[in-house]
Amino acid sequence: MTSIIAMKTFQEKFQTDGDTGPKVSVIFSLYTVGSMVGAPFAAVLSDRFGRRKGMFSGAVVIILGMLIVSTASAIPQFVVGRFILGFGIAIMTVAAPAYSIEIAPPHWRGRCTGFYNCGWFGGAIPAAIITFGTNYMTNDYSWRIPLILQAATCVLVMASVFFLPESPRFLIANGKEQEALDFLVKYHGNGDPNSRLVRLEIDEMREGIKLDGIDKTWWDYRPFLTNHNARWRMLQVLMISIFGQFSGNGLGYFNTVIFRQLGVTEVPQQLGYNILGQCLSAIGALTAVSLTDRMPRRKVLIIGTLLCAIFLACNAGLSTVLSQQPPDNINMSYGQAALATYFLFNIVFSFTYTPLQGVIPTEALETTTRAKGLAASGIIVSAMGFINQFAGPIALKNIQHNYVYVFVAWDVIEAICWYFFGVESQGRTLEQLEWVYDQPNPVKASLKVDKVIIDDEGHVTEKIVA
Repeated sequence: MTSIIAMKTFQEKFQTDGDTGPKVSVIFSLYTVGSMVGAPFAAVLSDRFGRRKGMFSGAVVIILGMLIVSTASAIPQFVVGRFILGFGIAIMTVAAPAYSIEIAPPHWRGRCTGFYNCGWFGGAIPAAIITFGTNYMTNDYSWRIPLILQAATCVLVMASVFFLPESPRFLIANGKEQEALDFLVKYHGNGDPNSRLVRLEIDEMREGIKLDGIDKTWWDYRPFLTNHNARWRMLQVLMISIFGQFSGNGLGYFNTVIFRQLGVTEVPQQLGYNILGQCLSAIGALTAVSLTDRMPRRKVLIIGTLLCAIFLACNAGLSTVLSQQPPDNINMSYGQAALATYFLFNIVFSFTYTPLQGVIPTEALETTTRAKGLAASGIIVSAMGFINQFAGPIALKNIQHNYVYVFVAWDVIEAICWYFFGVESQGRTLEQLEWVYDQPNPVKASLKVDKVIIDDEGHVTEKIVA
């Protein structure tokens, strides 16, 4: 939508009055409303029928939304399609990250889940390239073709998901222990039923998973708030869900507007910079993924968020100078510097948050609360997305680059919150984190908890105290 909204053919079809303002806000934000409505249903599907069926169901709903939005000829039909797309995404993004973390051995958990979240760029970069090409078409297919191609990966999911094994933690939570053990022996123990890693995992799963957990009662979210352990877990989910969507990255929904305000006035050039921005962000995110299982989560979030504030402050300051220059005598070096700091912000944000947006919630939540917790996270993420996508076009129209200063101040607050309330989960098994969250001060405890040392073949060698 970042590129589509800038297309002349789209604006002529729907009479959006440009790429900012109230109509654009409605088109963007109904997607997030659909995500909020769909999240509770997503938890029910994933907990009752399994992670694989959850992913399949999400793909079906997304394809339905694609059909509606790609055939739209008026704004009401378009926003209904966007709503259904958001509903389907909610189902997919509850089942998929839960599956990713639950099938991964402890020493691969961060990389698997972090790489899952980097799938964003697997869609964003092709979308930017496709819209760059279709922009040269002079009919409605310039924007319809990108919308149709949204379904491509859903078809791939539907064709392949049932060839995957079900999550072992889901199997144990539903009384299928032997199937879970067979999975662990095959994929974590290299076929060895006596593997120390397999024995450790199955014992910890038996201890930590309840057959009568809250995943069996679809309406019950009370356990997230009723005890010290649960409240701290939910706090981690709350922080990453809010901060991961509201650190200034929401400006990326309106890259073409940002680029125009920095002096890039031609639409093809704006779309080209959009491709460049997505590629640079992907480099930052994938670099972080390769280090996810070795980097301390808390320290990265504190330092990375402060750097985000610094680069946004530089961008806002340079944009202010640029806006004060006479139109017939603009020094474009300020625009180029502002553009560079905007790209640097996106690289740092992607390194800091993109992998951890998938890792932190799934690590903080227990197996029997994971789907519901991810559903709650989805609602929070969508609420933040709604603010970004509804308020963004209006703010960019009314106060332009000054909107960036809001995120400068907020990023500083975020960094402070990570320092005082961020629990370190790097290097811990999901079950070890139970002990951490039971302590009076989980932040301090997370820096001292026992660590399991695992060799390159996935074998447990020893335990040490940090």
